[in-house]
Amino acid sequence: MVLRRKLIAGNWKMNGLYADGMALAQELVGRITAAGPVGFDLLVCPPATLLYPVGQVLAGHPIALGGQDCHAAEKGAHTGDLSAPMLTDLGARYVIVGHSERRYDHGETDGDIAAKVAAAHAAGLVAVVCVGETLAQRESGAALTVVADQIAGSIPAGSTSHNLVVAYEPVWAIGTGRTAQVADVAEMHAHIRTVLAAKVPDPEKVQILYGGSVKPANAASLMAIADVDGALVGGASLVAGDFWAIAESCR
Repeated sequence: MVLRRKLIAGNWKMNGLYADGMALAQELVGRITAAGPVGFDLLVCPPATLLYPVGQVLAGHPIALGGQDCHAAEKGAHTGDLSAPMLTDLGARYVIVGHSERRYDHGETDGDIAAKVAAAHAAGLVAVVCVGETLAQRESGAALTVVADQIAGSIPAGSTSHNLVVAYEPVWAIGTGRTAQVADVAEMHAHIRTVLAAKVPDPEKVQILYGGSVKPANAASLMAIADVDGALVGGASLVAGDFWAIAESCR
């Protein structure tokens, strides 16, 4: 049996001005410093405007910095975009790619996402690749197929447990307060690990996170599910106490 360390990742999305970001980062640093050695890893992914200052607060502490997206190109005429090397240059170690808000709001395809993942890997970043079905797809019985297709199309060659994390986020549970049932999460995460066998050489070592209205009240039950190796947390990651409580549920 492979023991995978839990990863609790906070996606701040388009939230936080400078003072907010500094206060949140400083409180998280204070909590993990006071706790001493812990049995989980923490990752925060602030908006682009806060990447540098938050990174300065986190420097020297066991909390990783990540971006929320990257462009597939290393540089060029792409106004408003950030390249993977730019994220690395700021001290980021991870980048979220293929979040449903990018897939649906920005029309990103599996091919677009695969190109971004490849760029992230080339820049030395771990890509957190998001997959998940809509409510209509789940109710039609297509959830497993949809997620398998997203994995097949979004994860490029060269991916391994060292540069890839998969985050399962049912679209209908993101920011809605609805959480997938334990049995459904268990089924999907086991399915994802099986599908990964065709994409990476070490699927048993890949961390698979659950995301979708994760909060302190349900974190422990979710983290106890086989093949759930942590969480990608949205709204609750903006409150240091809630984010820390979710992380502590992994102990």
